[in-house]
Amino acid sequence: MNCDEYLRYDGLGLAELLSSGAVTTRELMECAIRLAQDQGQNLNAICHPEYDMARDWANTWKPKGVFGGIPFLLKDSGLASKRLASSLGSRLFRDTRYAHDATLAGRFEAAGLLPFARTTVPELCMAPTTEAALYGGPTRNPWDPGRSSGGSSGGAAVAVALGIVPIAHGSDGGGSIRIPAACCGVYGLKPSRGLIPMGPLRGEGWGGLACDGVLTRTVRDTAAVLDQIAGTEPGAPYAAPPTAGSYLSAVRQAPGKSLKIAVWREAWDGIPISDEAAAALEATVKLCQSLGHTVVDSDPPPLDYEGFIQALIHVMAANIQVSVDAKLAATGQALQHGDLEPAMLDGYERGATLAAGDYILAIQRFHHIGRIFAGALAGFDLVLTPALTSTAVKLGTISMRQPSFTEFRQKAALYTPFLAPINAAGLPAASVPVHQSAGGLPVACQILGAFGREDLILQLSAQLEAINPWIHRRPPANLDQPTEQPRS
Repeated sequence: MNCDEYLRYDGLGLAELLSSGAVTTRELMECAIRLAQDQGQNLNAICHPEYDMARDWANTWKPKGVFGGIPFLLKDSGLASKRLASSLGSRLFRDTRYAHDATLAGRFEAAGLLPFARTTVPELCMAPTTEAALYGGPTRNPWDPGRSSGGSSGGAAVAVALGIVPIAHGSDGGGSIRIPAACCGVYGLKPSRGLIPMGPLRGEGWGGLACDGVLTRTVRDTAAVLDQIAGTEPGAPYAAPPTAGSYLSAVRQAPGKSLKIAVWREAWDGIPISDEAAAALEATVKLCQSLGHTVVDSDPPPLDYEGFIQALIHVMAANIQVSVDAKLAATGQALQHGDLEPAMLDGYERGATLAAGDYILAIQRFHHIGRIFAGALAGFDLVLTPALTSTAVKLGTISMRQPSFTEFRQKAALYTPFLAPINAAGLPAASVPVHQSAGGLPVACQILGAFGREDLILQLSAQLEAINPWIHRRPPANLDQPTEQPRS
């Protein structure tokens, strides 16, 4: 198989070729490695590669799971894997090795997803753009290398958009699957809290905001992965309700009724929405109406967004402090100049002085948002919103080089108002690459569902994909010029 052929298939398509004997796991791995070394390296999307070992793993791989043995990438988020080191995008955590696999890493491999490298992230996965100093430069958007790939699963989104792999691991604590999916024109679903295991070492991340998932080129690939990795594990503090049947089966059929869909056009606190984001939302509304669904303009639920962002800052700062202190204790070293980027150093110092009561109040605010959103969804099957307030921002717009963690996160909050509150609520949501700007940049909408209703989100996503397919949209071949490309 050559790379041009490899790029034609999604994950399930490659799995079918494997099952038929038309290709081998080693042949697929060679294509993925070649693309990773070329385009992935050019855009700074790949880290901790194990190319030689991956060839050996592929040679001895036994077919398993629904995907058989296709190439896969883990995010540099610290998800434990015996195969791959991780650095969490940080010089302090550089080249951390693991003696065990996380539950999710084991489920990925049991599904037939063979990891051969990790994908780049911002430091400790705490930014909506991937520009970590550790990697020697930013991770660039394949549609315009002068723009952000999104974050924190920025490298994963680039790898999927380029076709290095059809499926890549991502995680989402405030939009970190949906932001890069929107920036790079791929599909990204954040599951309900508790649907995907986080153990055995962690029960929750960021006070219950964080969860894991994947980024894909097709809706059916996401559904097939969820079938393989979803389900609680013993001792988990949260559990999402199991779906009635297979997610992949749900994708293969239309919803059993005309859906009632709310549209939230305005963000909290008067945060402006760009013309491109508004146009993408309106185009999606019309597509949903053409499918026979009822679409109703509705106001977002009342939310003290500024107060929520302050709570988010408290929880993130506390997590920085705990993670950094644990690393220092394990190594017996003191924090050195340059170990952390300026905004993260400020976040660490804020976390070290945070009052316990402030942390508890932040968690209570998150839980209250869950009640607010549950009420707002009552009477509706799904909600449509913009994914981001604009197209992918220029590199350097939201930078950890600034010295204030609070100002850094407040700037991020203007870009992602429709995303992070959903993490607080624990609800599932997907970024759907339905649109392109006049300059050819991807513009996404978000589909939000009630707790445990990934099936409905996937069904509507698949309907939109069928009438407005995006898999044929490819980033421009010339990745060296940081300019917008005209739409074909």
